[in-house]
Parts: sequence; C-alpha cells; structure tokens
Amino acid sequence: MAEHDRGRVADPDIVEAVERAHRHEWANVLAATVRLVRDLDLAEECAQDAYAQALRIWPSDGVPVRPGAWLTTVARNRAKDLLRRESVLRSRLPSLVVNDVEPGPEDHTDPPAVDDDRLRLIFTCCHPALSRDAQVALTLRLVCGLSTPEVARAFLVQESAMAARITRAKKKISAARIPYRVPAPEDLPERVSAVLDVVHLVYTTGHAAPAGTQLVRQDLVDSAIHLARTLHQLVPGDGRVAGLLALMLLTDARRTTRVSDTGELVLLDDQDRTRWDTRQIAEGTTLLAQALQQGPTRFAVQAAIAAVHAEAATWEDTDWTEIVGLYDVLWRLWPSPVVELNRAVAIGLRDGPQAGLAALDPMLAEPALATYGYLSAARADFLRRLGRWEEADAAYAEALAMTDNLVERAFLTRRLTEVRRHVM
Repeated sequence: MAEHDRGRVADPDIVEAVERAHRHEWANVLAATVRLVRDLDLAEECAQDAYAQALRIWPSDGVPVRPGAWLTTVARNRAKDLLRRESVLRSRLPSLVVNDVEPGPEDHTDPPAVDDDRLRLIFTCCHPALSRDAQVALTLRLVCGLSTPEVARAFLVQESAMAARITRAKKKISAARIPYRVPAPEDLPERVSAVLDVVHLVYTTGHAAPAGTQLVRQDLVDSAIHLARTLHQLVPGDGRVAGLLALMLLTDARRTTRVSDTGELVLLDDQDRTRWDTRQIAEGTTLLAQALQQGPTRFAVQAAIAAVHAEAATWEDTDWTEIVGLYDVLWRLWPSPVVELNRAVAIGLRDGPQAGLAALDPMLAEPALATYGYLSAARADFLRRLGRWEEADAAYAEALAMTDNLVERAFLTRRLTEVRRHVM
C-alpha cells in the first residue's frame, strides 16, 4: 500500500466509521450475502472484503449515508464475481438461497410475519445437525461478528479449540446443505431452544463485553432484544421466549447507570435507581408473569432475580433471601459453574463476607472457572470487606490478569490500589 493510501486508512474518523459499521451492520451484511451463496466461508470472506474496501474508498469518497447498504452491495457483488469466475453460480444457488423476488402464493419458505435475515441466519446456524455448543459459537462468530478469541472467552475455552469448533460447524453446514430459512411452524418448538441460547449469549456478551474500551456493546444488546421480540411474535405462547425477553428488558433497564459520566464502572449497590428505565421494568415484569404461568424455566427464574433487584428501592432493601432461593431453583433447572458462583455471591451478601468466601472457595478447583475473572473479583471483594488485605491484593491482581475489558480493568486497578495502601 502506498504511503498516501496508508495515511488515508489511518484517518481516525474513517476508522471509527468502519468500526461503527462493523458493530451495527455486520450481521445484516453477512446475512444478506448468505442469501446469495450457500458457502458460509465465502460469504464471510466477501463481507470482510467489503469492510476492507470501505477503509480504502471512504477516505476519498466519504462515508455513505447508508453504510450498511453500501457494504452489503459491495459484499454481494464480490460474491457474484467470485461465483461467476468459478462458473458455479447456478449450481450453488438453490441449496441455501432465499431469492430476492417476492414469494408467490405457493412459496412458504418462511412464515409471513418473519422478515429478518439475521433470524434466518441464526436458525441456519442453530440447525439440529450441529451440536449445541457449535450452534451458539457459530452464531456468535457469524451473526454478531465476534472474533474467535471473544467467542472462546464467552465459552471459557481455549482459542484453538474454539477455532476448530467453528471450522467444523461451517463444514457440516456446507456438507449437509442446511437451508437458510426459518423452520416450518410444526418444527419451531424444538428449534427455538437452541436459538434462545444464542440470543441469550449474544445479550450477555454485549451486556458485559469481554474486551474493548466500553463496558457494554449496545449493538449486541439491541440486536439480542430485537431478535427476542421477533421470536416472541413468532411463538407468542412460548414461556421460554417470554422469560428471556423479560430477563433482557429487566436487566437492560439499568444500562444508563452502569457507567459514570466519566466512563467508570458503577456497581449495582451504587447505581442511581431513579434513572432505571421504568417502562422496560414494567414490560419485563408483565412478560415475566406470562412466562411463569407456564411454569418456571431457566430464563424466567433469571428474570425473577432481575425483578427482585428492580423492585428494591435501595440496595439495602434487596431481598437476598429470595434471591438465594431463586438461585437454588435456577441451579436445579440449569446447573452450571456460573450459577453456582452467583449463588455464592448472593449468600455472601445475605450472610456476610465470611459466608460468601466459604461458598466461593470450593469453586477454585472448578476447571471451567480457571480463567473466569469474576470468581477472583468476587473473592477479592469479600476479602477486602474482611480486611484481609494481602489476600485481597493477590485476588484482585489475579482478577486483573484475567480481564480484558478496559472499563473493568480500570475498576479492578482502582480497587487494587486501595487495597495496597493497607498492605504497605
């Protein structure tokens, strides 16, 4: 690349515009390209090439009024050129394409109420031919545009293992010629569960971004809520869907209070509850009631925990006994190390930091939490409250080493500095 080109690519305004377009438009660009080709690798390559072209062209032509449309056009044209060059366009289209023409009276590819390329792509990635872990990982990679390291951190596995898992999943979709469509109504109930797992992980990844300069990736949060709303329209009587949407709305109601005006992390006990979104809380509470009418589900119980927080006027008013009880129910429905960790923290907040430490310490031997910074951070906080400064120092340092999000790192660094004043 010439020096002049290199200088243009480095233009911070253009770089920021491309990064913003990646956060907000990646899923649409990739999904629209998948409408044209059945090869996920090819579609991903063409989408990535479109963003590379944006870095080259936008410095001279300016950022388009509709960046997503520009990127989609470039990606699809690149895909057409490649397929035409290989002389296989006609042979590759039928297996995964939803044609761009309006469906005729006999065309029932998708339920008429659903017109979302991202949802179609998620159902493709969540096909039952794939393992559940592969479904979720592939969707995070393709639909959300997360890097392989980010997906690996979300799963608490090594990057190499995640890369191999994603590659195998792509090959299986290609080999099995899995179609790009929302399932028929009679197939929806068994297919929705996997999609809900995906949407939930998209939300949690956005709610507390594993890396980057921002605590929240609002694009992922908004995408997850949008997809959950679409699913709720698709299967309005499914309590699992209502529960998940309730959980996300009740949790996201706190978004404006989680980071200070200066960009610092604000813990739940210090948040200004008068600024929580009361409309989202009301909608989430209504959805939770609907979900619980069909019996407790994993997402409904998590939403109930969020509702207890939403109902407490102050941190001191929080009913930790009810929250611990709800975590007991959640553990029976969805046993996982993270649920056990959150339950242990709730015990510490109900019964005191010594009880919290006693509940947390057995988890130090849990392999799935070996690189999970929140375990070390929770222990550090309880140790700090007990005045066990040297142990707190070590725990905060350990948590810091496992944390890549810069907002969380800044918070841990401040706490570590405070603790070290007592050590010295």
